[in-house]
Amino acid sequence: MKNHTHLVISALSVAIFALVAPASFAQKGAAMSRAQAIAQQLGLTPQQKEKALPILAAEAPKVQAIKNDNSLSKPQKIQQLKAIHQQTDPQMKAILSPEQYEKLKQIRVQAIKDATQGRF
Repeated sequence: MKNHTHLVISALSVAIFALVAPASFAQKGAAMSRAQAIAQQLGLTPQQKEKALPILAAEAPKVQAIKNDNSLSKPQKIQQLKAIHQQTDPQMKAILSPEQYEKLKQIRVQAIKDATQGRF
């Protein structure tokens, strides 16, 4: 009976992992794609990419979650998106040139506009 219980628990664990893992891998992949797109827009050097991509990739799912949250009003979305950007802003400013930083600010303003107009 013990072996049967362990077998059932193991099978359930594998099944749950199989259901959950693809979504989390897909989310991480989408976040990295968005981060790489921003890196390309900014024209980052390989050294800058090494430092900036993890920051941008960590920020991307948070931004997407706010964009997709229909329970938030436009002002709430704006406030929450700005808060996320403010958290990573000092790190990004230290990595980017002044021109790249200005471009990042423009990208972030556009992301806020898109989020509040229902475009993703």
